[in-house]
Amino acid sequence: MNRLEAMNTLLAAVDAGSLSAASRKLDVPLATVSRRVSDLETALRTKLLVRTSRRLEPTDAGRSYVAACRDILAAVDQAERTAAGEYAAPRGEIVVTAPIVFGRLHMLPMVVEFLKAYPDIDARLILTDRVTNFTEDHVDVALRIGNLPDSSLIATRLGSVRRVVCASPEYLKRHRPLPLHPSDLGEHPCVTFEGLMSPTEWKFSRGKAEIAVAIKSRLVVNTAEAAIDAAAAGLGITRVLSYQIAAALHARTLKIILGDFEPEPSPVNLVYTGQGLLPLKTRAFVDFAAERLRRKFGSI
Repeated sequence: MNRLEAMNTLLAAVDAGSLSAASRKLDVPLATVSRRVSDLETALRTKLLVRTSRRLEPTDAGRSYVAACRDILAAVDQAERTAAGEYAAPRGEIVVTAPIVFGRLHMLPMVVEFLKAYPDIDARLILTDRVTNFTEDHVDVALRIGNLPDSSLIATRLGSVRRVVCASPEYLKRHRPLPLHPSDLGEHPCVTFEGLMSPTEWKFSRGKAEIAVAIKSRLVVNTAEAAIDAAAAGLGITRVLSYQIAAALHARTLKIILGDFEPEPSPVNLVYTGQGLLPLKTRAFVDFAAERLRRKFGSI
């Protein structure tokens, strides 16, 4: 039995909640996953996992062993990175994640610049609107929008973004009177990006007071780009982040309304793990990206 391979399989099963999900995540046969976990249990002479009504859960012995496995595999990973020279010079692969629209518009061009400047570094760019897990997804650096929970991550502030309400000029000409207060949205069809807000209620601010208003979503979409395109086509009013409509504002296909009721801007940070020695590839990327992305946030 390859002990490290078995430990990694056990962690995948615990994190995914089932052996079949671990099989898909690791891209190995289900029988192989089952055998590795069984071999570990045999070697340790104890049960590590039990099935509840919904998912696999570690036993008491399993919980302490899983925690130890995480520490061991992290130590092995760092040792391999050190041996590969990541701490002597900027080299190796760096994994970066960012929200979809921001990543396409701003992160991807910056990553291309970075790779040209650092020929010994390769990159994997993950564009997703979900919050990735640094350990499970092997992420080195993430761009996060919103307040950060307390954690071991180190944050480099880039700027902030606003949550804006907008519609096409043609729509606003056809649908009078213009919405002057959030409560006026009840008279208008809305397009909701479900990753950002509820399709039935939008929240606003006026001073320290929060205003919640019921809205009617004629269209609910799962990407900001779709919401922006539908609003620009005149379907209704949408709400997205300010950087997501920068191009549409410049082209005058969308216009911001209800600006006096916008909530406080959301902070934007580059975050990376603060545990252990920081690889030079990560330091090089953060320094390179922060300078350029701060300039972007100064103009959007």
